Amino acid sequence: MSLIRRDDALLLVVDIQQKLAPAIHDSEAVTRNSVRLLEGARQLGVPAFVSEQYVRGLGPSVEAIRDAAVEARFFEKMHFSCAAEPGVVDLLRSTGRKQVVLTGTETHVCVLQTAFGLQEAGFDVFLVADAASSRTPENRTAAIERLRAAGIGIATTEMVLFEWLHRAATDEFRALLPLIK
Repeated sequence: MSLIRRDDALLLVVDIQQKLAPAIHDSEAVTRNSVRLLEGARQLGVPAFVSEQYVRGLGPSVEAIRDAAVEARFFEKMHFSCAAEPGVVDLLRSTGRKQVVLTGTETHVCVLQTAFGLQEAGFDVFLVADAASSRTPENRTAAIERLRAAGIGIATTEMVLFEWLHRAATDEFRALLPLIK
């Protein structure tokens, strides 16, 4: 496992949707941290993607995600794993990036299955633990343990932002400071 490099990374926000979000443990933090990452990705030129599971049933992404994802590419899916949805792996590969920074819900279902699918497709996958959750803390914890054991990198929002920045005392650092403070 290595550092997350902005020139080699993309961000994938999984299924933070209107009808599911209220049932998610610590949903506000998951949304807030995913928004911070979407904004950081936008400012630093990191490609971002947002998946939406069965929009007809679960509704679109929550408003804060939609507002922050102004430059992100949205796609709807029916499979739990983004990687199992036709065309998605090719879409992510088309960026030329090898690292996937993963956030979203639910950690033990769509996020976990996406992480394993992308790992199998050859990506280096990093789960942002403070930007991912499930309906119960137990399911979230079990998913993180399973992902860690499988070699998925576990990170936090600030770890990702600081690794993307790589150094202080730059204009980019000063521009991202509001996301960190």
